[in-house]
Amino acid sequence: MNNPDQRHPQFGQDSGQGTTPSGPSSGSPGYPYGAPNTGTGDQGPHNYAPRAEDPQHHSAQGHFQQLGPYQQPGPYPQHMLQDTKQKEGIGAGTAIALAVVTSLVVGGVTGYVAGNTGSTKSYSAIEQPSVSSSEPAPEGSVEQVAEQVLPAVVSIQVASAIGVADGSGSIISSDGYVLTNHHVVSAQGEGSGAIQVTLNNGEKHVADYVASDVNTDIAVIKIRDVEGLPVLNFGDSNELAVGQQVVAVGSPLGLSATVTSGIVSALNRPVRAAQGGGESSLIDAIQTDAAINPGNSGGPLVDMNGNLIGINSVIASLSTSSNSAGSIGLGFAIPSNFAKRVVDQLINEGEASQPMLGVQVDSRNPVDGALVVGVPEGGPAAAAGIEEGDVIVQLNDRQIDTADALIAATRSQDFGETGTLLVHPRDSEETREVEVTLSSE
Repeated sequence: MNNPDQRHPQFGQDSGQGTTPSGPSSGSPGYPYGAPNTGTGDQGPHNYAPRAEDPQHHSAQGHFQQLGPYQQPGPYPQHMLQDTKQKEGIGAGTAIALAVVTSLVVGGVTGYVAGNTGSTKSYSAIEQPSVSSSEPAPEGSVEQVAEQVLPAVVSIQVASAIGVADGSGSIISSDGYVLTNHHVVSAQGEGSGAIQVTLNNGEKHVADYVASDVNTDIAVIKIRDVEGLPVLNFGDSNELAVGQQVVAVGSPLGLSATVTSGIVSALNRPVRAAQGGGESSLIDAIQTDAAINPGNSGGPLVDMNGNLIGINSVIASLSTSSNSAGSIGLGFAIPSNFAKRVVDQLINEGEASQPMLGVQVDSRNPVDGALVVGVPEGGPAAAAGIEEGDVIVQLNDRQIDTADALIAATRSQDFGETGTLLVHPRDSEETREVEVTLSSE
């Protein structure tokens, strides 16, 4: 059992001696959009506070919970099922909130509380050997997708002074780079703890923190001393359609190699999730009804060709406390096109930046659109003639109805791209088009 008082708990040795990967393998994630928010605007859905926001930072919206990592400071409840590979379980509370999808609830972190028992008990209900079939899985079926994807999905355990947190990840290179969520690795203090990765075949390896970005909730780790690993190919999330079938894979509640299916319920859903410590992320999310639960964080959402089209990160859950509940069919994933851009930056530069519009917007005003309350000199918006008091209601072909929608839509554009804004003064319905060339932060 993990000792909560142990300062630096470590996992057992991996299968090799281990070396630190080349590139930015250490250091804390950057905060390229300014300091993490510490205001009251990131509270629950009815606790909004007046605040002006920069679209590269955030605006106050309903409280989404990330599927926080699930930490184990104490023993499991005896009635809980347990995966013998992970030897971890959960206890849950209930409220409507949006939460990150790792399992983590120690020291006030929203999520699930669980304990590492070290027990050797068996649970035949979940340990019976699967029945193999000589018949190939039908092409395009969930079964066929699972066979293709599972070998490239890993379980992630992160050790810290307060326990062990669980999440999921996607192998994106044969030499061991793994894409996951920032809030999965942030449980161990941005690189200060031990990371263990369990492959689909049961092999356990030590991994190194590479880099992560709190604002986008994306992180990269690297498995030590491996080669020839199966990888997930990035799909084109811009080609997704509402109603399209998708599959989610991960380790919800410590149950590794769990596969669920559903559809794309909505696209371009601006979702803000509090991560604790005043931090929050904002994603332009894919909404899905595929079951996603704590422990799924960082795991893949794939299309029926087995291509990675999203990173499972957030759920809306029913809860009567600060602890998140399970899936209610409202899960949210970071689009793969956006994630790939951030991943490339994290691996090559050690930090991430996003396209910048260069306005400050007010999240509390009851206007249909994003109300501009500040236009910093020298920015793209100032150069384009955007003025304080303007209301932005459209970016290219995307309708903008909130401040968060503008932030998310801006981040989804490319660096140096010229976008068309539809704008009107707050006291007038007369609109005008404004061309803006987005810059980096």
